[in-house]
Amino acid sequence: MSSLLAVDLGLKTGLALYGEDGKLRWYRSKNFGTTARLKRAVYGILKEIPGLAMLVIEGGGGIAEIWEHEAQKQGIAVRRITAEDWRKTILFSREQRTGAMAKERAAWLADAVIAWSGLRRPTAPRHDAAEAILIGIWGVIEQGWLGGLPAEIRHGGIPGQPRKMG
Repeated sequence: MSSLLAVDLGLKTGLALYGEDGKLRWYRSKNFGTTARLKRAVYGILKEIPGLAMLVIEGGGGIAEIWEHEAQKQGIAVRRITAEDWRKTILFSREQRTGAMAKERAAWLADAVIAWSGLRRPTAPRHDAAEAILIGIWGVIEQGWLGGLPAEIRHGGIPGQPRKMG
């Protein structure tokens, strides 16, 4: 089974892994502290994921190049995007009027993706992990693994499980 890894780039990195069925498998935040530590860790992160077919990264610069270089060495396809790319697909225009509004809605939708995927939510995802979750859902839609954002996510998770905004 193929998988897709979404990464919100930075020394504080958000990671989200998706399966070919479009469901989130896991998410996490990792603070690498230094570029040297990040560079050493990327090989292992990519290598430990069986069937990794696609790496979707949001951001640029030297950190993006580290991820791209290692993915290419391991034969993994890479797609570099901006926040605007996934926001156009995932958020309504009215949800993007301000950066703060977009970030709040993104955190809420990330929680809905977690619920829709059937994962436990011991704690709310950190900002970088929440963004990685949405980068990933964008990626699986772009890959054609999902036909679009599922209604359960758009409207807040699993039927029978109330979700609140904000």
